[in-house]
Amino acid sequence: MTVLTEIPVRKPGGEEATLSDHAGEVLLIVNTASKCGFTPQYADLEALQRAYKDRGFSVLGFPCNQFGGQEPGDAAEIANFCSLTYDVTFPVYAKVDVNGADAAPLFEHLKKEAPGLLGSKAIKWNFTKFLIDRDGKVVDRYAPTTSPRDIAGDIEKLL
Repeated sequence: MTVLTEIPVRKPGGEEATLSDHAGEVLLIVNTASKCGFTPQYADLEALQRAYKDRGFSVLGFPCNQFGGQEPGDAAEIANFCSLTYDVTFPVYAKVDVNGADAAPLFEHLKKEAPGLLGSKAIKWNFTKFLIDRDGKVVDRYAPTTSPRDIAGDIEKLL
């Protein structure tokens, strides 16, 4: 069985890491993009981060450029955008692929544990969200159209 906190991820500078810093936390893992119609969700994701961080919750952002080239920037540009436009304080990791042969191991795991509509494993667009409990189990998958505000009740149940 795969342990979520041991799956390799990359920090914005490219160095390899794991999610071990988030062991025991409730997580909302999101593939993000700076130039998407759903980009304003950053504000609501940050609101969740601020509302629940002291109770053992974190949003984790993973920029992705696979959908309409909507995340073209490098790590510094993405960080500046998130900070200056939405005052993001939650971790934003290195840009990843979420589908295909080069899909990040984290997203392969998330898709396997929480398939989408009709059992589809593919992520359809930016701002697909995965809710993880304190034990690292994938609890639910939310469509890009689901507002982060609408997930607050599910987060509360896990805290």
